[in-house]
Amino acid sequence: MTVAAMNLPTFAPFTALDYRLGAPVIVLTLFSLGILCFDLVLPARKKQYNAIPALVGLGAAAYATREIQRILPAGGEGLLGFFGTIVLDPFSIYFFYLFLVGAAVAVLISIKYLEIERENHGEFYALLLFAVIGMMCMAAGYDLVLIFIGLELMAISTYILVGFLRSNRQSNEAALKYLLLGAFSSAIFAYGLSLFYGVSGSTNLGDIAHALTLRAVAHPKDPIVILALLTTLTGMLFKIGAAPFHMWAPDVYEGAPTSVTGFMSVSVQAAGWAVMLRVLLFGLYPLRALYAPLLVFIALLTLTIGNLAAITQTNTKRLLAYSSIAHVGYMMLGLVASDGVSNRTGIKGILFYLLVYTFMNLGAFAVLTSLRRRNIIGDTIEDIAGLAQKAPAEATLMLIFLLSLAGIPPLGGFYGKYFIFLSLIETGHFVLASVAVLYAVVALYYYLKIANAMFMGKAISEEPVPSTSAMNFSLGFTAAATLFIGLFPNVFIQAVNWSVSNLGAGGIALLK
Repeated sequence: MTVAAMNLPTFAPFTALDYRLGAPVIVLTLFSLGILCFDLVLPARKKQYNAIPALVGLGAAAYATREIQRILPAGGEGLLGFFGTIVLDPFSIYFFYLFLVGAAVAVLISIKYLEIERENHGEFYALLLFAVIGMMCMAAGYDLVLIFIGLELMAISTYILVGFLRSNRQSNEAALKYLLLGAFSSAIFAYGLSLFYGVSGSTNLGDIAHALTLRAVAHPKDPIVILALLTTLTGMLFKIGAAPFHMWAPDVYEGAPTSVTGFMSVSVQAAGWAVMLRVLLFGLYPLRALYAPLLVFIALLTLTIGNLAAITQTNTKRLLAYSSIAHVGYMMLGLVASDGVSNRTGIKGILFYLLVYTFMNLGAFAVLTSLRRRNIIGDTIEDIAGLAQKAPAEATLMLIFLLSLAGIPPLGGFYGKYFIFLSLIETGHFVLASVAVLYAVVALYYYLKIANAMFMGKAISEEPVPSTSAMNFSLGFTAAATLFIGLFPNVFIQAVNWSVSNLGAGGIALLK
């Protein structure tokens, strides 16, 4: 059954197809529970072996995702399951792979870090997998209830991960702040979803799109619809860290364990984008004329705050937090310039951006994680000073990640910005394109500030940087992916083209 076939029985039994579509979530759930049981029998000195079933579980989920991909209709339409609450289409499959890769790298860079912090517990890896389960529900959700449940599962798991360093006051403070602000934003988001349910009488995105289309004819500027749109947008903008709902990001990024910060900066943000694109392009597409001007203002504000605030930072995690906010601004410009129908370049740019951002940002945080020793936190620019003399390999890789984040060719980050700028030019947004290019120059300054400290600064400690096979593999993998995407982008451009192949058939056909 395809997305276009919406005449579903109300109380039908689950079929084999339902369980096949839910296989990645089911697999990760079983492995998450298995890790908790496995942790009980492991002696304290071997807790690092909890990472093994976590990686196996992620690999099994990737295999299950691949099997779903094999049975998708050739036309790009998706398969509905569980009474129409989930849709497995190229769009959701693309995000599944992003989540799994991000989580796998986070697991690898966490092994040594947790051992140094003396917090190597199985619960950490189980929570990572639970967070990925929530992300998958968000990306594949075609029903408001499932989307919200997935969001809360991801959020609650992330709250705990942020505060996982129980003896660290800064980690506890960051977790509490994230919990309070996250709960508040979730409440606003839920209120907006409830208003759309009241307007349409359904929680299905297709039914909501159809109801909004009919309502727009009789009430073009319905105040209830506008209130629902504003509250729903507020909740989604908080999750991706867009201004003015970004206030949580710098403190949480700084206080959280560094490996968790890296995971949040890529996978949690990608999940937020999955929901935002799904809701705006599938469910709320009839309201595009209302939300597009608002997105322009938010994108410019996000770019301004992210880039200007990053210039003054001396803590590398806070600097990368503001950098992350700035990258959200670029991606929002892609959403402004593309409606998913007549012009898809901006949407493709967002998906390509998220792909390369997963590798280059996780790689940067992997380098910061490798600096953690008993007596050195590794979070400030002073900690990274002189890194080229102590660890030339890590310094070189960090330089690659920083240049890619700045959008320097031929690295992967260049193509992420290129497609965003191209979409703006194609749609006549020349002023927005000029502003984006200007801020890209500003970003180059604060990235080179870190590079200058690594290669020109004097180290405050001569203690060598320890390395492990897992950390070395993570650094090599993320660096190779960043370089490969930049040198051979066509392979990944084809994957992005495939991921948006259902926008017309799935999103717009539902409005007919």
